[in-house]
Order: sequence, then C-alpha cells, then structure tokens
Amino acid sequence: MFTTPAFAQSAGGSGGFDLVALAPLALIFVVFYFLLIRPQQKRMKEHKAMLEKIHRNDRIVTNGGLIGKVAKVVADRDELEVDIADNVRVKVRRGMVSEVISKGSD
Repeated sequence: MFTTPAFAQSAGGSGGFDLVALAPLALIFVVFYFLLIRPQQKRMKEHKAMLEKIHRNDRIVTNGGLIGKVAKVVADRDELEVDIADNVRVKVRRGMVSEVISKGSD
C-alpha cells in the first residue's frame, strides 16, 4: 500500500504580541490623519473665523444657495437678517452661511 506518514508541523512563532503586525495599521492611521483629518480641521477653523467676521452690508451665500446682503447681525441669537430682494428680508442662522462674497462698508 501507498501510505505516507503525516508529520505535525511545529508552530511558526511564539504566539505572543507582534509589533510588526501593527505597523500597517499605524501607517494607515498616519496617512488618514495627514490626508483627511488635518485638512478638514483646518477648513473648519477657517469657516468658523469667517463666520465670526460677518458684519452688516456683507454679501453672503447661504448653504441653500441664497445670495443676499446682511442687513442686521443679531449676536445674542447667532442670527443674521439678510436682504435677498427689494422688501424681502429673511433670518438666517450664522452657521448656515457658506461664504462671504464681498465685504461691505459701514
């Protein structure tokens, strides 16, 4: 008969903590930090600074796409009153402003 003996293989490693196995995970985290997290934090800081500098007569664009001129800044409620047409004034939350088109003069 053709029989071959099966030999048990010994374990390749110690079975403990392997630092080399963690290296790809750490590399992925570093790449995500520099390509995604850090630029997003920078954009958030710039947007927050832009929102704090909004004054009367600034032309703004809201997240909904409305373009108008700031008529009044209500600081205690974090709102803006925006003229979007003749005799049409809407209230907009300050956080809903996507950009300031041009600075006005008081």
